[in-house]
Amino acid sequence: MKAIILSAGQGKRLLPLTAELPKCALLVGGQPILRWQLQHLAAAGVDEAVVVTGFRADAVDRIVAGVDDLPVRTLYNPFFAASDNLGTCWIARHEMDRPFMIVNGDTLFEAAIARTLLASDSGFPITLATDTKADYDSDDMKIIASGRQLLRVGKSLERAVVNGESIGMMVFRGEGVTRFRDRLEHSMRYGDGLKRWYLSVIDELAQEDKVGICPITGLRWGEVDDQDDLARAQNLVGHWANAAVAVA
Repeated sequence: MKAIILSAGQGKRLLPLTAELPKCALLVGGQPILRWQLQHLAAAGVDEAVVVTGFRADAVDRIVAGVDDLPVRTLYNPFFAASDNLGTCWIARHEMDRPFMIVNGDTLFEAAIARTLLASDSGFPITLATDTKADYDSDDMKIIASGRQLLRVGKSLERAVVNGESIGMMVFRGEGVTRFRDRLEHSMRYGDGLKRWYLSVIDELAQEDKVGICPITGLRWGEVDDQDDLARAQNLVGHWANAAVAVA
C-alpha cells in the first residue's frame, strides 16, 4: 500500500514557529511530525510513501533523507501558495496508480489507526477514517454517516445531524482509485480546483454511494493546527514514547 502525505502548506496559524519551517517539520516529542507519520505508517504495513511538499520543501527533503524504515520520496507542488489541498492532491495524481492512502500532513496518529484502516472492509471503494466526540466546532471536518456508509463530509454541515468527523486519513481501492483521480483532473481542468479542499471531491463521491467509513474510536490521534493543538500533540506522543519504553 502506498501512502500519499499532503505536506505542502506552511501552517500560518502556528507562526512564528512556521516562519522558516513547514508545519510537518515542527518537532513534537523530539522528532518532526512527518517522522512520526512515516514511522507509524511503516509499522502499519505501508510499503511506500510519497510526501507532497511546497513551503520550505528543502526542510522536508532533509527529513525524508534520514528515513531508513520505509521507501519514501518527495514530490514538489510549485503552486502551493496559490492552491488549497485539492491542488496538492492533483500534483500527486500520477502516483495514484494502485491502491493508496491519503494522509493529511498535520495529522498525528498511532500505528493502530493506520493498521485498522488498512484492514477494514467498508464495502465501498473509498474508506474514510472517522472518529466521534461530544460536540463539533466550525473547524472540524464533520461527517454524516448511515451505518458504514458516508453520506456527506464538510466543515459547514449542520451540527444537529453530524455524527462524526474525518481524521484526515483515507484509503482508495478498486474503482475508488480511478474515480478520485479522474474527479481531481476534472476539477482542475474545468472547475475551481485551486480553491477547493480534496474532501469536497470525497463529498461528491459519497453522494454517489462510493465512500464508506472506518471508525477508530478509542485510538489516539490529533490534528496540529494551532498552538493549543501543538501542546496536545506533545502529550499525545508522550503516551507513545512511554509505551515504547514499557515494551522495551
